[in-house]
Amino acid sequence: MNHHRRNMLTSLSVLGAATLAGLPSGKIQGEEKMLMRKIPKTGEALPTVGLGSWQSFDISNNDTSELSKAKEVLKRFVELGGRVIDSSPMYGASESVLGELAAQLNIHKLLFVATKVWTSGRDAGVKQMQESMKKLKVEKLDLMQVHNLLDTDAHLATLRDWKKDGRVRYLGITHYNAGGHAPLEKIIKTGAVDFVQVNYSIAEREVETSLLKSAADNNTAVIINRPFAQSSLFSKVRGKNVPDWASEFDCQTWAQFFLKYILGHEAITCVIPATRNVKHLEDNMSAMLGRLPDAKMRARMVEYMEKL
Repeated sequence: MNHHRRNMLTSLSVLGAATLAGLPSGKIQGEEKMLMRKIPKTGEALPTVGLGSWQSFDISNNDTSELSKAKEVLKRFVELGGRVIDSSPMYGASESVLGELAAQLNIHKLLFVATKVWTSGRDAGVKQMQESMKKLKVEKLDLMQVHNLLDTDAHLATLRDWKKDGRVRYLGITHYNAGGHAPLEKIIKTGAVDFVQVNYSIAEREVETSLLKSAADNNTAVIINRPFAQSSLFSKVRGKNVPDWASEFDCQTWAQFFLKYILGHEAITCVIPATRNVKHLEDNMSAMLGRLPDAKMRARMVEYMEKL
């Protein structure tokens, strides 16, 4: 591990220790500042790198080795100041695994827990959301999202009631490909949701056309999935070094290159790469430190990738 990256992780660990102690995160005793972004409708600040759970936390109860890895990732995530974890009933055992590991680590109070509803019909939605809360071992969810716009009107109606009753703090909508962007944007423009979760990477830039502007104009927080285009970006750069000019925005690795491209857009609230590997987690979390690429640099990054 090089000296700069070790210092970055030390900075994150100091910030994470403050979180564990119940202190506000930010610049502490001269350490580097972890990038936070505010939820537009409330001003609540969140760390800009969270943790997804698709595949990475879908683990059998009998697989003690992989469960141990997942537990260490979740522990390290919180140590480094992470808060946002995202799951779904669609992700197999992920909700149950996250809930159990968080309970074992006694970190529920430090997390911003987000999951989704993915079924048709009001009653089925209510039942599924109740089951998700039980699996995640929470009495109140930070964020419930309608997964892939399935029966959106029915579930948002339920969630508006739940929000009034204090069962959820925020409500949102999600999709994972460009085909869902137009209907997502239509709902965003009504002001009916607090969050939108959508795919975005240096390889999948369709949200830059209008969705991100609509989110900003309508005070909607943005969570990003598929930041590595389902790992295809790493395949594209395999065997290649990060360009020297990436040091201009404090970038050491390809993971940081891809994540900093996303975070360079100010409409983004949080990005949620999924992993069960502690070293990969630490690399991802380091994207919250140091400078971000400006518009000119981001254009250069796109041009570079398109030439590979």
